[in-house]
Amino acid sequence: SGETITSKESGDGLEPLAELDQLDDLDGEGELTELEELDELDELDSEGDLAELDELDGESGGLDELDELDGGSTEIEQKESAEVWDPLEGYNRLMTGFNDFVFIWVLDPVARGYRFILPEVVREGIANFFTNLMYPVRLVNNLLQFKFRNAVDETERFVVNSTIGLAGLWDPAKDYGKVQAHDEDFGQTLGFYGVGPGPHLVLPFFGPRNLRDAVAMYPDSRYLDPQSYYWDTTEQRIGSYVVEVVNEASLNIGVYQNLKEGVMDYYTFFKVAYEEKRAKEIEE
Repeated sequence: SGETITSKESGDGLEPLAELDQLDDLDGEGELTELEELDELDELDSEGDLAELDELDGESGGLDELDELDGGSTEIEQKESAEVWDPLEGYNRLMTGFNDFVFIWVLDPVARGYRFILPEVVREGIANFFTNLMYPVRLVNNLLQFKFRNAVDETERFVVNSTIGLAGLWDPAKDYGKVQAHDEDFGQTLGFYGVGPGPHLVLPFFGPRNLRDAVAMYPDSRYLDPQSYYWDTTEQRIGSYVVEVVNEASLNIGVYQNLKEGVMDYYTFFKVAYEEKRAKEIEE
């Protein structure tokens, strides 16, 4: 042993002994133990990952759940679509395609040019004007549904916006008075009294409706819309409607396209969305 110590101290090229001493030092400091524990943890981690993958791939694993989720939205859409009475589906799909063509190739380009010409503040003022103009429709249908508080709000909005709001171009009733509009139409009134929606129906240029709402458009537009009394000719009335539609489209550029994106059957999507929206409005 003495020779060994002497040789070690003299450094006569006994590198293996030096390495052993270094390992002994490490072991004494507990570093080797830590390294061994880390190796064990790595092995356990690898085994754990494999076990998790096995579970995901198993009968009740996450991969199967992901497959179920992937088709879940489609199943829900199909179920809700089946609940909508649609005996005119062939016609409705054809008319939906026509309306889609008109929107993409006519209305959207015109609305974009319209937006380029008129600043947003002007277009918002025009939208406010048409909203204010439809006060009689909202008032009468709120009264017919015994929503008297809403009728008071609508009257307050009309008076304030028609005066301070410069003929409805501005909406101070909402901006400062926090008085919201209560949109009601004759279709909602019929629904309030228990009239069912009837078959789904897509109208040219107007889009998704149902039989009840399509019929209800007539009394609202013929007797309650002030424009039916103001304009002398049908052409003037149509021109006013076109301006309203183009102006509204210019404030919602890209919304229609975003709704269609990622939807396999946009006809079914819009049909279900419309019927659910109307049912909710009538329930409220």
